[in-house]
Amino acid sequence: MTKVKGGFKRLAWSNLSAQFSEQLALAAAPLVAVLVLKENAVGTGLLQTAQTLPFLLLSLPAGWLADQYSHKKLMVGAEAMRMCSLLLIILLLALSAMTHWWLAMLGFLGVIGTVCYSVAAPALVPTLVSKSELPIANRWLELARSIAYAGGPAIGGAIVGWSRAPIAYALAALCSMIAISLLSGLSSTAVKQSSGSLRASLKEAVAFCFTHSFLRPIIVTGMVFSVSWFILQAVFVFWAISHLGITAQVLGMVLAGYGIGMITGAIGSPFLSKHLPLGFQILLGPTTAFLGSVLMLLTMWSTKPLLPGAAYFLFGAGPVIWSITTTSLRQAVTPIPMLGRVSGVMLLTTFGCRPVGALLGAVTASLFSVQACLLLSAVGFLLQLLVIRFSPILALHQLSDLEEVVKVPLFESGT
Repeated sequence: MTKVKGGFKRLAWSNLSAQFSEQLALAAAPLVAVLVLKENAVGTGLLQTAQTLPFLLLSLPAGWLADQYSHKKLMVGAEAMRMCSLLLIILLLALSAMTHWWLAMLGFLGVIGTVCYSVAAPALVPTLVSKSELPIANRWLELARSIAYAGGPAIGGAIVGWSRAPIAYALAALCSMIAISLLSGLSSTAVKQSSGSLRASLKEAVAFCFTHSFLRPIIVTGMVFSVSWFILQAVFVFWAISHLGITAQVLGMVLAGYGIGMITGAIGSPFLSKHLPLGFQILLGPTTAFLGSVLMLLTMWSTKPLLPGAAYFLFGAGPVIWSITTTSLRQAVTPIPMLGRVSGVMLLTTFGCRPVGALLGAVTASLFSVQACLLLSAVGFLLQLLVIRFSPILALHQLSDLEEVVKVPLFESGT
């Protein structure tokens, strides 16, 4: 990080703290639901729905806010909102007044902070570093996210298992406080007012995404992946504790496999880019996700924690490579003036499908069984693999070839 400016260092450390806060809270919430509130798979599924719904409802409004107001102020406000929700959870737990609905509503409030922070941070980076430093800066941000995904669930699960939930939430609140402090030291950024009709601009971006031969399969794959992933997420904690007999501490280690997979995929991505065509790199994400779902199905016959741990590793490793390669592809084929809106559409269609998957998992568990959720999730992961397998993307060889096709420089800045 020595090659980037001090302002970005503050953002990078703030991002790490904010990511840890989010992951600690997300890891603690279902454990509180099962161990403290004695909820079943339906209850944890509804909790997952509440904690993902802001991505569906607020991604586009949050993006509009990021264009209208100071990025720094929006991020500070977002993190303060998350911290307040965490402190209220601690208070309710201390008073033995926590209910499922309070946990869901406060989780919803905290994730609003996540959505606002997530849309503002990428827009803030170019104001802190030069264009030549952007790859270095973005690599550090991705690494911070991966570390948080690896460490957050393990730490959260261990704390809940050893000393119950309040300390886990207190640590998450402390991380949010650190993130706010670091952000407060940044200089305010100039506000870039959005122009034109919001409705017309979004309509143009949506039409571009869903008619483009490369972007359409990426969107469809991302949507099916998100639904399938959150069908699994909605019931896995209940399944792991009730059927596999996994303790909170071991469960944290299992969930940490996801972050370890992310780190492994991010580190291995440069090697893969040198030895595999672009299309095959993109295919790796859906492929490893499907293999992970197969390992999850095997937990119906084997209770060894190694199986879900390996599954979560695959769910992390391949999709990180997918994220890196498809983002680069999207930048290459999208006209520069439309990049922001297209990114917003991508965020909405993928993250917005999370509550759909969580709710579908809760309903499936209620009407049928948790095993039915595992099977439905695996079918979805197979479908997203087939979408990419039979798309034109598989024929792509390298990213530089696309520059000649669309006549758009890969890293040109918009005006």
